[in-house]
Amino acid sequence: MEELPKAYDASKVEADIYKRWEDSGFFNPDNLPGDRTETFTVSLPPPNATGTLHLGHALEYSLQDAVVRYQRMIGKKVLWVPGTDHAAIATNTKVEKILIKEEGKNRHDIGREAFVKKVEDFVANSRSTMQRQIRKIGASLDWSREAFTFDEPRNLGVRTAFKRMYDAGLIYRGYRVINWDPKGQTSVSDDEVEHRPEKGFLYTFKYSADFPISIATTRPETKVGDTAVAVNPEDARYKEFVGKEYEVEFAGNKLKIKIVADKDIDAEFGTGAVGITPAHSIIDAEIAQRHNLPMVQVINEYAKMTEQAGPLVAGQKVKEARENVVQWLKNNNLLEKKEQIDINISVAERSGGTIEPLPKLQWFVDVNKEFPILKSKIKDIPEGSKTTLKEIMLKTVSGGQIKIMPDHFEKIYFNWINNLRDWNISRQLWYGHRVPVWYKGEEVYCDIDAPKGSDWVQDEDTLDTWFSSALWTFSTLGWPDENAPDLKIYHPTDFMNPGYEILFFWVARMVLMSGFLLGEIPFKTVYLHGMLRDSKGQKFSKSADNGINPIDIIDQYGADALRMAMIVGVGPGNDVNFDTNKIKAYKHFGNKLWNIARFVLMSVPDAESAKQANLTTEDEKVLNELNEFVKEIAGDMDNYRLYLASEKIYHYVWHTFADKIIEESKAKLASEDPAIKLSAQRMLLEILTTSLKILHPFMPFITEELYSKLPIKDKQMLMIESWPS
Repeated sequence: MEELPKAYDASKVEADIYKRWEDSGFFNPDNLPGDRTETFTVSLPPPNATGTLHLGHALEYSLQDAVVRYQRMIGKKVLWVPGTDHAAIATNTKVEKILIKEEGKNRHDIGREAFVKKVEDFVANSRSTMQRQIRKIGASLDWSREAFTFDEPRNLGVRTAFKRMYDAGLIYRGYRVINWDPKGQTSVSDDEVEHRPEKGFLYTFKYSADFPISIATTRPETKVGDTAVAVNPEDARYKEFVGKEYEVEFAGNKLKIKIVADKDIDAEFGTGAVGITPAHSIIDAEIAQRHNLPMVQVINEYAKMTEQAGPLVAGQKVKEARENVVQWLKNNNLLEKKEQIDINISVAERSGGTIEPLPKLQWFVDVNKEFPILKSKIKDIPEGSKTTLKEIMLKTVSGGQIKIMPDHFEKIYFNWINNLRDWNISRQLWYGHRVPVWYKGEEVYCDIDAPKGSDWVQDEDTLDTWFSSALWTFSTLGWPDENAPDLKIYHPTDFMNPGYEILFFWVARMVLMSGFLLGEIPFKTVYLHGMLRDSKGQKFSKSADNGINPIDIIDQYGADALRMAMIVGVGPGNDVNFDTNKIKAYKHFGNKLWNIARFVLMSVPDAESAKQANLTTEDEKVLNELNEFVKEIAGDMDNYRLYLASEKIYHYVWHTFADKIIEESKAKLASEDPAIKLSAQRMLLEILTTSLKILHPFMPFITEELYSKLPIKDKQMLMIESWPS
């Protein structure tokens, strides 16, 4: 029998093993051996095509690959679909920064066509880099089905989805207050906004000496656009003023202020009275709509004060205007209090620009509008009934068709859906899916393809990147061709594994799109993983300069060590601190496993004789205990308790197999009784074989390499061997 080298060197075998896997064709479910009737589908959460992967991707892919490999081994027809996201706002911003740095020009200097070409070249290079990185992690994806959110099949899907929602009255164009990024010059979604803690001031003042109510604000410069003061209807202090209107001259601007009572006002915060600026607060805009208040825009798209802000501050940047308004309050003895407080500044994640809520003409998805659902496999929403997108998002989870792990996120999910506003889907970017709407004078045309004639002008906006990624589970399977074989076989998918931070922005929207367009759920289980942080518990970020490239870790310790460190003991929804010592520990474990296999193979010179041996009562008991252990592991895997399964296998291999069983077997192997010796050899070989199989989903490279060395006739690759029973 071939003797194993004394040490395992991951760097010398991992690339070759992955090539063997890929060349075998077994990542493609169509090529899997045996009669596999039950499917299992996973859609890879597509990484943004903005450069390279980070350690959070390693966590995500390690979890998914463990699930996929287990499901493949228990005999299912497994499809794991790979792909990348064009990530419009991220790639636009990244390329423009490069352009400014290298050429001293912005996108407007070179024009839309030239800029889009630069983005496309950047994205193509990034996608190639990430494909190599994903392979190094060991992800057993079906590369023959790789998708891209901006390729032509997905582009057709986006246009089709928009057209169907537009025709159903669920997509409309409206003038509403949205998050505006003055630096990136685009609207941004809530998930693209970071909230950074800063020290700020809370100013308490009156608009004028004879105004009856004091208000408090952190942004006095916006108060030149106030049209009301809102109080809680139960607040006895202000009941006599509700309904009254006052004309005041505030900071050089003439205002008409109406006192309104609104249930959303917290009587305990500040003075219990809030100045309402409908044009510069999403919440204030909703209050204004309820009370029919006018909207006055006093800040423009470049974060400068407008002419409507009045002569004192018109044309000034926001911070300068704030100082001038505060000084005006002081000069007029209207400032009652200035106190330092902790505030959260909203910042555009990609550009770093401070967010300004502004009223803009944008495209929206109406989540509350009723429509007839023509086909439905959704529990409690029968075909032909009327429903809403919000109801689809609620009932698919409340009815138990979609399970969210861990359970406590379901409550958070329901709370978010119940308070959901219409979804702003348009962006003022150049790279991305163009809104499929054209204009000619007063005529508006929406369709999958452009209208005939040269006098039609297409809408300039592109769609929120989440619009295309919301179609991901089915657009990757051949939709909008509803007869596509993959769509019929593999949808709904079984398992979705994103980070908890995108539960609302991606997961919920996938439920929305699948429910509307297909009448079914997009997936059965959502396993939310936590956030990977650095060793001090800080979020990995460029500003903190604490980022780590997973490939550097793999080059040093091997992919298996990184994968185990990402999974062992890390339950769903739990944040985990990255610790190099943990990776070192699992590299040691890999070496331990190698030495175990080396010992066993050296101890079994005649494998065929050992396999035919009769087991002693003691050795049979050891194997029976192993069988019970395998059943326990299978239960953990079936219920996605990967963090427990991996840890149990680790302890079994190291402490039970190596420390106890092997040590006790040494005397048996030295026995002069051939029956005892052969029984021990058979037992050790069976335990090693079984251990490699149950460990394979977590440490696929070293287990595949060792399995290839086992004295088994006509053996297959470990990745398609049957799970031990």
